[in-house]
Amino acid sequence: MNEQVRRTVASYPIYQEAERAVDHLSDRGFPVERVAIVGQDVRLVEQVTGRMGLGGAALHGAASGALPGALIGWIFGLLNWLDPVVSGLLLALYGLVFGALVGALLGLLVHAAQRGRRDFASVSFMQPGRYDVVADDAVADEAVRLLGELPSGTSGTGASSGAWKASRPRSGPALT
Repeated sequence: MNEQVRRTVASYPIYQEAERAVDHLSDRGFPVERVAIVGQDVRLVEQVTGRMGLGGAALHGAASGALPGALIGWIFGLLNWLDPVVSGLLLALYGLVFGALVGALLGLLVHAAQRGRRDFASVSFMQPGRYDVVADDAVADEAVRLLGELPSGTSGTGASSGAWKASRPRSGPALT
């Protein structure tokens, strides 16, 4: 694969500002297919959503098992050549119930096996510290020039909401 050398043409603290910069380039006729938004300084954030007791573990397991059970039941029901709709729906219902029961049991077993080491529920996501707008080296100077025209301040455009911090684009090192 032929990797194109890219250079950072602007850096922003929030994604919406980087998106606004690329939109500005697009509005000016710049070849935006030669641009990328790259999240830098990525960190994993795990937001704790609450306690996880036996009931919560069973409920989470039931929810996790219900959908696969229903899908498997539905597929087996469709294999019935005589009456595929009725048997498909009936077996999907049976699969949903069976999957929920098996999922609840497995959820309880896993929670009990952990012996209180992780008795909380959480959601994990990745969060970049900044967003770099990078462009192919051949067109990076033109991108920097066009982004220099980008108004700063609180004048967001159309669908954008929230205040834009006054951040000017900056040129950076070449990326490969």
